[in-house]
Amino acid sequence: MSYEELVEEIRNLFMKADVSGIQEHIAYQFNITGEAEGAFYAEVANGKLSIEPYEYYDRDVLFTTTADTLLKIAKGKTDPVAAFTMGRLKVEGDFDKALKLKDFTQKAK
Repeated sequence: MSYEELVEEIRNLFMKADVSGIQEHIAYQFNITGEAEGAFYAEVANGKLSIEPYEYYDRDVLFTTTADTLLKIAKGKTDPVAAFTMGRLKVEGDFDKALKLKDFTQKAK
């Protein structure tokens, strides 16, 4: 899978989430290692989600993981907290907002 294909797949999965009830600003940057290496961000602002293939320098949380792990999280096959505790998902930044990734991915199902 290429970087562009990964970003498109994540966009398709995450855009299913109903974020209209999230009124706070959340900015996640995902750094992908290995296959499909690159960086992209997901931002929720004013109840709207945007995902773009760029770095986000004023992010709340930086996640570092592989494409495979992120896809499993996005599809609800892997719990993000479990991935973190197993060392498959590295997290830097606001841990309270990082924990919302779980709610976010569950809403995408």
